[in-house]
Amino acid sequence: MKKIILALSLVALLGTTSCGTKKKIADLEQKNKECQDLLNSATMKLNLCLTEKESLSTQNEYLKKNNSDLINNVGTMTTLSTQGAQNIEKALETIKEKDLKITRMQDALTKKDSVTLALVTSLKSSVGISDPDIEVNVEKGVVFISIADKLLFKSGSYLVSDRAKEVLAKVAKVINDKPTFECMVEGHTDNVPFTGNAILVDNWDLSVKRSTAIVRVLTKDLKVNPAQLIAAGRSEFIPLVQNNTAENRGINRRTRIVVLPKIDEFYDMIEKEMKKPTK
Repeated sequence: MKKIILALSLVALLGTTSCGTKKKIADLEQKNKECQDLLNSATMKLNLCLTEKESLSTQNEYLKKNNSDLINNVGTMTTLSTQGAQNIEKALETIKEKDLKITRMQDALTKKDSVTLALVTSLKSSVGISDPDIEVNVEKGVVFISIADKLLFKSGSYLVSDRAKEVLAKVAKVINDKPTFECMVEGHTDNVPFTGNAILVDNWDLSVKRSTAIVRVLTKDLKVNPAQLIAAGRSEFIPLVQNNTAENRGINRRTRIVVLPKIDEFYDMIEKEMKKPTK
């Protein structure tokens, strides 16, 4: 019996000792892991320091060499500074010359705008701009005279009315006063399909016939130089407003006279400005 009790006591003692040992081993393993982490961190910091040291050493060598080069090139820099000053002076002269050319081109453009403004003033005073069916305006440097078709033609017709000839006589006076200008006579219709007849097929035909009818009045009756005139038909495809009401369709039915200063003369004016000697 005693032997049995002694044996049980020995087993219990061994179990207690075994549990204590496992706990110590676990603690040691944890501390070992922490030490290993510290070692890894220290190794990384050491490698980083070595890399930075190598980089600083390289930079130090570069700075030494650069400093030496700067000292050796002091004489050369003096020469380069003189040459640089000369180059800057040449560049300033070039800029000055370009500025002068720009100023002259702006002067030429201003002269062109002055001619356009004078033309608009002349047209407004002679054509009778107070009539709401006659408009004179400028778009992108080009002068337009727009005349409602009700002043020129009957509906669906290309026969010029007597009242239209009174208006066109005023336009002809302005054109005749500007023999170097050209005028494009544009016919415009609404979008109502033309029913057609033996002469006219569609709105294209109608717009062109109205344009040529105006040209004939200007040349035959009002003595405008035919070389100054261009006849063109635009049909219904450049409306001023939507063709959704009778009033709007009336606005879109119009004849537009585009007054065009000759482009080659304008370029000649600019070229002459460019060729003026530099002061």
